[in-house]
Amino acid sequence: MLDKACEYIKNVIEDFKPEIGIILGSGLGDLADEYCEKAISYSEIPGFEASTVSGHKGRLVFAKINDKKVVMMQGRFHFYEGHSIQKVVFPIKVMKKLGVETLIVTNAAGGVNAKFKPSDLMIITDHINHMGVNPLIGPNDDSMGERFPDMSNIYTAEYVELARKISKKLGIDLQEGVYMAFTGPSYETPAEVKMARVIGADAVGMSTVPEAVVASWAKMKVIGLSCICNSAAGVSTVGLSHEDVIQAANVAKEKFKSLVKEIIKEL
Repeated sequence: MLDKACEYIKNVIEDFKPEIGIILGSGLGDLADEYCEKAISYSEIPGFEASTVSGHKGRLVFAKINDKKVVMMQGRFHFYEGHSIQKVVFPIKVMKKLGVETLIVTNAAGGVNAKFKPSDLMIITDHINHMGVNPLIGPNDDSMGERFPDMSNIYTAEYVELARKISKKLGIDLQEGVYMAFTGPSYETPAEVKMARVIGADAVGMSTVPEAVVASWAKMKVIGLSCICNSAAGVSTVGLSHEDVIQAANVAKEKFKSLVKEIIKEL
């Protein structure tokens, strides 16, 4: 199926060879709309699934940003939608086969760190997998990655430092910290958020970790960015809703786009 997906995509994009992949999380799809040159609906690509979440258009978008060839996922597949974990990470394997060397993975997240506020951006320095599954379970594809990959530098340290420097140059107050992934789709309970804080998480969400693990396994460099869209349960007394997530992402999207475009320029 991987070869069929790549063959279909190559027939559409012809000689376009992307070097950077971007996964655009909830409410952050404007970047793809702004630069789109060619787009393919997920429903047309063998092995891809239709995205069912509000704020995810479900398209693979090809474009040039600051003279770099980019492929963007305008929306992702989530484990909580009922997909197998292999379906969730399938697009990352496709990106690798298409030539992508660096993956920028973004998400909407809840702030566990009490210093974070809605619409903050956070560069991910590490993660905690609390999803109860690892996307590398099963037969290993030795042509793509090794059986027991090192995960000590998933979020490439030199690119974390690059993001710090760029954010200062742009005047963006960039937070940084550890992202913890839960399965969802229910938001975390106050007790679960307290646990997350105790074991070292700064933000919680329902994605990113499977994609980052597979990208690192496949020797892709990874940059992780979270848009803090609410304070997680127990951090604030305000209730949580997906509408609030989209609203906070809309507030943050201009600085998000500025940061991502400048990072791409410097890669």
